[in-house]
Parts: sequence; C-alpha cells; structure tokens
Amino acid sequence: MSFINYASREINCKLVYYGPGLCGKTTNLQYIYSKTNPDLKGKMISLATETERTLFFDFLPLALGQIRGFRTRFHLYTVPGQVFYDASRKLILKGVDGVIFVADSQIERMEANLESLDNLRVNLADQGYDLDKLPYVVQYNKRDLPNAAPLADLQRQLNPGSVPEFEACASVGTGVFETLKMCAKGVLSDLRRMAR
Repeated sequence: MSFINYASREINCKLVYYGPGLCGKTTNLQYIYSKTNPDLKGKMISLATETERTLFFDFLPLALGQIRGFRTRFHLYTVPGQVFYDASRKLILKGVDGVIFVADSQIERMEANLESLDNLRVNLADQGYDLDKLPYVVQYNKRDLPNAAPLADLQRQLNPGSVPEFEACASVGTGVFETLKMCAKGVLSDLRRMAR
C-alpha cells in the first residue's frame, strides 16, 4: 500500500523483486542503481546476515509524471532467494505495490522457479494480497546462457496468466529497465484509478 508524504508531496511505492536464489534479483537492482542519476536516488542499503542479504534503495523517476501534483518515489527491494528465509520474505512483502518475478532461464532451475513462484503466491495470500490483482511482471533472466530453456517452456510454466514479461540479461542491463518501467506503470495506473 502506497504511503503519501504530504510534506514532500510524494507518493512512496514499494516494488519487490522476487525469485529463487541466484536468479539475478540483486543484479537487477545493482544495474538500476548504477544507471540512475545520483540526484534522484537514495543510498543503496544492504541488510546482510551471515546467511542472507536484502538490498533496497529508493529513487524518483521524473519521467513517469505526477498524480494530482504529487511526485512518485519508488522503493525497490529484493528478497532473499532461499525458501528457508520465508519470514524475511513475508516481512519484505508487507505493503507491496508491485512485484517483479525474476526467473532463472536455465533449464535445471525450472523447479526452483516454480517453487519460488508458489511461495510468492502463498506469502502474498497470507497478508491478504492476490498476485493476480497486483501490478505484476515476469522477467526471464540469463537468456544469454547456452542452457537457457526455450522461451515457450518458460512462458507456459511461469506465466500462464500472460502478465507482461521480458527477456533479460541483467548483468549487462538487457531488459532491466523495460521490466521496471512496466511494473512502475502498473502501480501508477492503480494509483490514478484510486485517485479518481
């Protein structure tokens, strides 16, 4: 749920990158952070324990416009990839406005993708959210690898609802901003609908 800061005239929105371990969530955020104007972004924070890491930062994308005179600030988060960090995942999903599911395109990672997607649905439902009613985008990362599954297989198994989807290679930035922009547009569209 978006937070409105009347003093700064900003609407704060939370986007969460979700997916299995080592699928490229962190790489997405690091790429976005490295290419975002320093005047428009906050500091990247890494919360790391011995066994897990969560990254987040906020930025103000001026190109996406305003809603009733308020600027929109996006807060981007990653969740720990391993399923046994479920408590952290649930906490990070609190107040989410949009979700980007980062799938690992490697054939041998399909089971991990499916397990993570199922876990996402369960964790959202536990907090009263329905993934099918949230702005939601799927990113097929690591498309450059020789063992990448055929796109049609990924789509059939990971995107049966045909939400917006993008092929990506986050390490070089392919598909990274396209994925982010699509999710952000979905969030803004929801906000505009609620503001009417």
